Amino acid sequence: MFVKGHSVAKVTEMGCCGCFGFCFARKPKRVGRPNLGLSNNCSQESLLYEEGEEEDGCSYNGDVTDTGNGDDGEYRSPVKRSEEILMYRAQNGLVCREIPVKETHKVIRDEDEDGNKMVNEYVREYKIGSGSYGKVVLYRSRTDGKHYAIKAFRKSHLLKLRVAPSETAMSDVLREVLIMKMLCHPNIVNLIEVIDDPTTDHFYMVLEYVEGKWVCEGAGPVGGLGEHKARTYLRDTVSGLMYLHSHNIIHGDIKPENLLVTASGRVKIGDFSVSQAFEDDNDELRRSPGTPVFTAPECCLGLTYHGKAADTWAVGVTLYCMVLGKYPFLGDTLQDTYDKIVNNPLALPDGMNPLLKNLLEGLLCKDPAKRITLKSVSEHEWVVGNEGPIPQHLCWCQRKKLQKEESDGRMEDTFT
Repeated sequence: MFVKGHSVAKVTEMGCCGCFGFCFARKPKRVGRPNLGLSNNCSQESLLYEEGEEEDGCSYNGDVTDTGNGDDGEYRSPVKRSEEILMYRAQNGLVCREIPVKETHKVIRDEDEDGNKMVNEYVREYKIGSGSYGKVVLYRSRTDGKHYAIKAFRKSHLLKLRVAPSETAMSDVLREVLIMKMLCHPNIVNLIEVIDDPTTDHFYMVLEYVEGKWVCEGAGPVGGLGEHKARTYLRDTVSGLMYLHSHNIIHGDIKPENLLVTASGRVKIGDFSVSQAFEDDNDELRRSPGTPVFTAPECCLGLTYHGKAADTWAVGVTLYCMVLGKYPFLGDTLQDTYDKIVNNPLALPDGMNPLLKNLLEGLLCKDPAKRITLKSVSEHEWVVGNEGPIPQHLCWCQRKKLQKEESDGRMEDTFT
């Protein structure tokens, strides 16, 4: 149970700047962003995006985010812990991909016959956005003629940026690469190639290009996307996120901008720059670097929180945005926003579909122990609708496991 007023006073004692334990190393510069189509005073960009852009075009998350106790001598960085887990999985073949990510260790920067810049086989077309720590550029491959979204970084820049007391942005990027090397799912953006030449300062992630938009793009402030489209997008999002959680990965920054829609209308989850890996069922985390308006109440209040439940809360905020075209909790300042997330009751229109209202109340339950689970979301009557239950994706590692069990069974039959 959260007590209004008391929680804010208590939490502001946790860290500097009176911002719920979040310490800002620098004030992020504003970056031009597409119109969210959402109300609740969307000019408050610092609450919606914690990124800035350097003169070289590389954007970054400028805040140092660590809610751990400074005197905890046994505390180990979640970033290091994730990297160790991911390295172990990679070394032991625990990868859910039939086709491995291509790794290239030579960078050739050139121009084509028309003067367009090139990186290896890829011809530059135009910049399509700024991700965490790096710009995203559309390239066309001269090998297969397909378009790819390439995230470009400067290693020297990443090594200068601190994201936690003992971590730089390079740790985040390397962890993102390790995570994406593990994954293959129709509702997750696919990593195709990593280009890292040890003799240069340049580092590239070649991603599949989603030729569409993000889920709330073009949504007006009145009425949002409508129930049908919101249901379709939610089903894809839940399918991808359930896959991540089943592979012990927490996304950490679910929001409309990170949900890309293909030309055929399929949603793909992107941007794993703040994602974390965990072992077994221990999804307890201490670092919460996601976007403020999508932050779960327990991330504002406690020293630790459970990543799955926090991802589920962010799904609820996203659904609220898709349906109503505004944010459920947004204040004038960061502290005010967190205060509203923790203390304000969820406001829903009187005429809302009762099933949708029930789902939103379950997703945006402030007590993580009572919050609806993703499995229950996938079986919820509003989500099932006329389409039926969300299809279960038989992923590569599950197929391998079944094949091994069948092979072992045949071997046992042979010897009996």
